[in-house]
Amino acid sequence: MSTKPTTTDLEWTELDQRAVDTARVLAADAVQKVGNGHPGTAMSLAPAAYTLFQKVMRHDPADAEWVARDRFVLSAGHSSLTLYTQLYLAGFGLELDDLKAFRTWGSKTPGHPEYGHTTGVETTTGPLGQGVANAVGMAMAARYERGLFDPEAPAGESPFDHYVYCIAGDGCLQEGISAEASSLAGHQKLGNLILLWDDNHISIEGDTETAVSEDTVKRYEAYGWHVQRVEPKADGDLDPQAIYAAIQEAKKVTDRPSFIAMRSIIAWPAPNAQNTEAAHGSALGDEEVAATKRVLGFDPEQTFEVADEVIEHTRKALERGRQAKAEWEKSFQEWRDNNPERAAEFDRIAKGELPTGWEEKIPVFEPGKGVATRAASGKVLQALGEVVPELWGGSADLAGSNNTTIDKTSSFLPAGNPLPEANPYGRTIHFGIREHAMAAEMNGIALHGNTRIYGGTFLVFSDYMRNAVRLSALMHLPVTYVWTHDSIGLGEDGPTHQPVEHLAALRAIPGLNVVRPADANETAIAWREILKRYTKEFGKGQPHGLALTRQGVPTYEPNDDAAKGGYVLFEADGGEPQVILIATGSEVHVAVEAREALQADGVPTRVVSMPSVEWFEQQDQGYRDSVLPPHVKARVAVEAGIGLTWHKYVGDAGRIVSLEHFGASADGKVLFREFGFTAENVAAKARESLAAAQR
Repeated sequence: MSTKPTTTDLEWTELDQRAVDTARVLAADAVQKVGNGHPGTAMSLAPAAYTLFQKVMRHDPADAEWVARDRFVLSAGHSSLTLYTQLYLAGFGLELDDLKAFRTWGSKTPGHPEYGHTTGVETTTGPLGQGVANAVGMAMAARYERGLFDPEAPAGESPFDHYVYCIAGDGCLQEGISAEASSLAGHQKLGNLILLWDDNHISIEGDTETAVSEDTVKRYEAYGWHVQRVEPKADGDLDPQAIYAAIQEAKKVTDRPSFIAMRSIIAWPAPNAQNTEAAHGSALGDEEVAATKRVLGFDPEQTFEVADEVIEHTRKALERGRQAKAEWEKSFQEWRDNNPERAAEFDRIAKGELPTGWEEKIPVFEPGKGVATRAASGKVLQALGEVVPELWGGSADLAGSNNTTIDKTSSFLPAGNPLPEANPYGRTIHFGIREHAMAAEMNGIALHGNTRIYGGTFLVFSDYMRNAVRLSALMHLPVTYVWTHDSIGLGEDGPTHQPVEHLAALRAIPGLNVVRPADANETAIAWREILKRYTKEFGKGQPHGLALTRQGVPTYEPNDDAAKGGYVLFEADGGEPQVILIATGSEVHVAVEAREALQADGVPTRVVSMPSVEWFEQQDQGYRDSVLPPHVKARVAVEAGIGLTWHKYVGDAGRIVSLEHFGASADGKVLFREFGFTAENVAAKARESLAAAQR
């Protein structure tokens, strides 16, 4: 099915205008009823949102997850009513009572759109700019998906071709994340991405002259985008005809993303509230709502007024959706008939299944040999890349350090890029030095579906990514963060690059699984477990963060119990354990050496490797007690970071060998010695704990 525009003429009737104005009064009424919210932007944007949902986008409201649908991202998530009113009018499942319940307990219409909570919401938006980066990720994923299944089809002629639309506000474009993402989108020449900017000159503190004076359109031109400006009608309202024509023009440009600047007046046509900061984030007030209804020809005494002929008109989107899907299914079946092997691959990937025999490709590492876990991760990725084509990713310009290059001969880069490995459908993504956008783009890729995404940087730079990582967890997205250089062990780069608080801070994010493997074999098992958890049998996904070493660490025999998050690596000799040493990552071998010293002194000592606290907590109580018997009170936790995680595991008699301050610039081995991460110190702490437990 062709996605190319056939006309620039927009059929716009009085019923269309009435539907737009209905969306406006619904937004005003919804905020007024609950007493808080953001009415102004939803009122002024109604013509643009309606044009998209009723006149432009290919979607089926009866099947909101149709694989061929155009995606819509409301980056300006505070204006959630912009989206909710269109989902209601088009028949996605929201009804008038849902709008009446706006921002209240248990409603389908929370204050900001939430993915998985409200049908038709493609991503959770709220923190400004995240949606712009999500949309860039979706556009990247759409191109990669096309490369998996239909790379030879002419532009616009594949059943996998579709568009990603995004509405962003002034705040979105002031946030640095949107600049990072927009720069990458221009570099990638994402012709399937169309961004509409609500240029209303208003933010919470008033006129944007308070903070912004750049020419945003020229900025996007410099990013390599196709840019257009749409002027409002003479009365100040957005012009649907001009917006529609601009979108059709944007669709003709296949080698660049498109940026459409829409000059609007916030809260139009409220007589007194329009063009004021008060209309951004506060209810208009009963008198102003009534006055607005009079201007628009609505009964000021009625609330949530929707004429029967209006909803009958807008719900025709259901029939249009059915027809569009039926037409697409013909082209999809033709593709299936002509590409049986690719069709089988599509079915497998769509089901969330992995290829037969994929686990056998995961390497097993020779015990005893010192291997950095980042290096082991790289070997696992390259092995998986040979058999899991939907797995792709890269790094924020640290691929050589993160070992995230899944295929050195294939880079995800647009046609015309001068690099010899450039391929529009390549495996290895070069995110550039844009960590925050990378994380949010990964969210967009995961939300788009049909691929598995990972991305890497140094663990210390996870701080740059944190808001997007938090949203990964909030949305239950199956993304994998590869964070290397995970401790003071990285050495001479010093405290600016040595993560100290990061493991504990990341573990504080609900739903994020942090995995810090002890050695090469735990790293391989971790990757295996992560991929297993991203299959449909696990239900909702969860993001994972791998924390990996720069320095080599000893390799132990593989133990599948590592997938349980915590397990007995070395059992006590000579009876029940008197003391338990719990360690993660590069500190496990220190605990192992301490055990040898304690055992030599006749102290039966168990070593527990705890690669993932979250995985361990997901096991049943019986298993957890078998690893950490409650009656063994003498315990030492060892981790080269702050000890916040470990108090619950060691108890009152326990001790923690941790780092409660920043690192220093020196060789990693020197730092471990100077800061107490030695077998001697761990053994001494174990003896302290034994004494405390016997009191």
